[in-house]
Amino acid sequence: MNKPGKLSARLRYEFDKSMSAGPIALIGWLALISLVVIIVAGVVIVSLQLGPEGQPPLDFVEAAWESLMRSMDAGTVAGDTGWGFRAVGLLVTLAGIFIFSTLIGILSSGIEGKLEELRKGRSKVLEQDHTIILNWSPSIFDVISELVVANASRKHPRIVVMSGLDKVEMEDQIAAKIEDLGNTRIICRHGDTSDLYDLALVSPQTARSIIVLSPEAGEDGADTADSRVIKTVLALVNDPRRRAAPYRIAAEIRDAANAEVARVVGGSEVQLVLADDLIARIVVHSSRQSGLSAVYSELLDFDGCEIYTIEQPALAGMSFGAGVMAYEGSTLIGFTRPDGSVTLNPPMDTVIPPDVRAIIIAEDDAAIKLTTGTRPVSRELIVTPAERPDAPEYTLILGWNRRAPIIAHEMSRYVAPGSILTIAADTPDLDADMARLSVSGTNLALHYVRTDTTSRAALEQLDIAAYDHVLVLGYSDLMGAQATDTRTLVTLLHLRKIADQAGKHINVVSEMVDVRNRELAEVTKADDFVVSNKLVSLMLAQASENDRLAAIFDDLLDEDGSEIYMRPAEDYVRLGTPVNFYTITQAACDLGQVALGYHRPRAGAKAGGIVVNPPKTDVLDYQPGDRIIVLARD
Repeated sequence: MNKPGKLSARLRYEFDKSMSAGPIALIGWLALISLVVIIVAGVVIVSLQLGPEGQPPLDFVEAAWESLMRSMDAGTVAGDTGWGFRAVGLLVTLAGIFIFSTLIGILSSGIEGKLEELRKGRSKVLEQDHTIILNWSPSIFDVISELVVANASRKHPRIVVMSGLDKVEMEDQIAAKIEDLGNTRIICRHGDTSDLYDLALVSPQTARSIIVLSPEAGEDGADTADSRVIKTVLALVNDPRRRAAPYRIAAEIRDAANAEVARVVGGSEVQLVLADDLIARIVVHSSRQSGLSAVYSELLDFDGCEIYTIEQPALAGMSFGAGVMAYEGSTLIGFTRPDGSVTLNPPMDTVIPPDVRAIIIAEDDAAIKLTTGTRPVSRELIVTPAERPDAPEYTLILGWNRRAPIIAHEMSRYVAPGSILTIAADTPDLDADMARLSVSGTNLALHYVRTDTTSRAALEQLDIAAYDHVLVLGYSDLMGAQATDTRTLVTLLHLRKIADQAGKHINVVSEMVDVRNRELAEVTKADDFVVSNKLVSLMLAQASENDRLAAIFDDLLDEDGSEIYMRPAEDYVRLGTPVNFYTITQAACDLGQVALGYHRPRAGAKAGGIVVNPPKTDVLDYQPGDRIIVLARD
């Protein structure tokens, strides 16, 4: 038998448990108390034969109803008559005031709790065919902006963002930095992107594509950011509740050394964008060919021409050269096989297999159509290019960051024997970094000097005008984006003054971190700008829509494959004579190249005069200084 003390303790424990069950349990207790008060009042009224003055006593049902009315509305008791009936009505009214005031407090707290839960972003997303962005970085705004453009033709597009930031903070930053979201709705959720339960909140099973951003690196640098990306991909592809169909995942990896692990984890479901490697390669290519970064931006931007992989059965059995000439408003550059391998610019007599997807540059996939009829080619205007022997190149790098070693190694793969690379920077670990620096082969000699790259006097001592190429890198490993770009802008302004005083054009390529600073940098008249975050963002957005794009750009930026070059127009056609782009295309095919567009530097020209994928019937007269953009093997 339980002792009285133990029984009361047990009852208190059970009561505490029920009270902790939440608002529903509290409302249940209030309902029970109300019921008890009404029944007791009804019994008292019936037992004492009470009723309003001048009226017969009430029965139980009528007495319970009167009690209920007084518990719900305190003003009802004012009309009571008869002191006995008034006393019971007053007690019921006081109990009702307590009960309903408590109920209002519970409901108010419950609503506030639900709003707080919604503010935290912990409710599950029930969307279909949406794009998921995992993690938060400065690149996210450009990624969203590009996806908004891509979503313009879709119905009810949704982008779901999950990171460790507060939901309201994410929404505020997106609203502040992206002016027009078009028809795209942004949904933010707070959570750990490598936690299976949290990932379920964004419904990856029903997603169209998933983008995994590299979060801002902590004290441990890029490895920490890469490990978080890899862990997120691992959680996605190995979730026991995942869908059977493969995911389309585009993931950002900073350090190429971590790429192999990421590929093992993600398998065929993940496309890796090697951020530092991508930027370094484009910096190198742009330094050797002014304006080239604008070509890559055009190919990666959803707002212009894009690269599509699309089935084109009519090309089967046709030679690649004939396929290139078969499009008037698009540009065939290669094909991709079912196993995912990419072939760009094969020999022109290569027969196109029947089981491949064509790789085509076009304004829109709906514009990709084979042209029937004749192709007007003026062969009498095609010329033989002059031989230009390779000469040593003298390059100067001003500034230093984690991409500089990749740039130096990449440059050593292209330059002629006798080339020299000089590095001038003032980072604390420059001596150790230079000791670890390695290049490919013996064509490139390395020199370095510690100097303040924002000092005019220090720059003049470097004899800037003697170099063929000058690369300005930001100190992005040591300071924030705005401070980095400020130092870069100061350096560019000094270079402009030095060039003006020397009366010589200096080929300057600059790396900018924030795209918004590019307009400021244009006053320095540098030849080209490679906006780091912007290019990575464009690549991630494109890769999320095209599951072969990363492999295509790996081939485009690889020394062993075909690459994009900008070559003098006089190497292809006679200058000063109107000629259509069909003729340019044929001249390039004769050299084993694919003509992608042209560069005609004119004052006020859009995109600096660079045009990618022009209609092949367009007629222009090319002048000295104009260049043809081609895809070539060397």
